[in-house]
Amino acid sequence: MDLIQGLIVITTIHFLAAAAPGPDFVLVSQQTLSHGKKTGLFCSIGITLGLSIHLIYSALGLAAIIANSSSALWAIKIIGGSYLMYLGYKGLTSKKTSKIASNETAQPEAKKNSPLKSIGSGFLCNALNPKAPIYFVSLFTLVLSPDLPLSHLLIYGTWIMAIQFIWFSSVVFLLSRPAVNRKFKAIGHWVDRVMGVAMIALGIKVITSKLN
Repeated sequence: MDLIQGLIVITTIHFLAAAAPGPDFVLVSQQTLSHGKKTGLFCSIGITLGLSIHLIYSALGLAAIIANSSSALWAIKIIGGSYLMYLGYKGLTSKKTSKIASNETAQPEAKKNSPLKSIGSGFLCNALNPKAPIYFVSLFTLVLSPDLPLSHLLIYGTWIMAIQFIWFSSVVFLLSRPAVNRKFKAIGHWVDRVMGVAMIALGIKVITSKLN
């Protein structure tokens, strides 16, 4: 498969995978609706950077090892599922804010949701996804070959990360539109709690599901 064919295959498959509802989508939606566009974009950057972990071990051939190691998958399931449940717990404990916060009262919240923290949350959410090894084994099996140039591999990896960021930044811009955001502003704490329940459910599903 040449480079162009590989990019077409990767674009089709990974766009559908990125758009499918999952932990990343729930996290970006919750962060955007609760803390605004910048936080959502930083979270999207973190999710995109999290992909680099999967791309690196896939390029090194470790994805096949992880995907076929029950002990490795079990450890990833426990860690990843527990992290999702932790994020869900934080959402469930969200409290209603008083009226519309002024700039002075909004500053502590801005510190609490620093860019680094938002990027870190997105990074861990994606990097600890236990289904990623199997997904990337399947994806790269379609386009990789023993004689594939390193430059092609770098292009594939960069393009996958670009698709990821384009999708989630689009979600952020949609949810941060004034008309949409105003509707969620008054019920922000309920959004956090609903998203929290979704995160906990996803965490439980990750821990209890079979990855075969």
